[in-house]
Amino acid sequence: MMGWYRGDGYGWMSGGGWLMMGLFWILIIGIGIWLVTWLTRKEKSVVREESPRQILDRRLASGEIDPAQYAQARRLIEGHSPDAGENK
Repeated sequence: MMGWYRGDGYGWMSGGGWLMMGLFWILIIGIGIWLVTWLTRKEKSVVREESPRQILDRRLASGEIDPAQYAQARRLIEGHSPDAGENK
């Protein structure tokens, strides 16, 4: 047990021991903060892009376009002629 504690106050918890313990906890807390930041950033970076059809559906639902414009745009998206169903 020599070296663990000597009665003169210069054991492993002397100035160097406290410094090492402080650095250890700073390192542990820093790694924890980095890990939380990394995990939350990774979730936000996943971007789902809408398909043209989803964008068109959303615009119709929000009132940006009317049903006639929706039908015309949908025919264009699906590859049909823009006025295929309008000549009756």
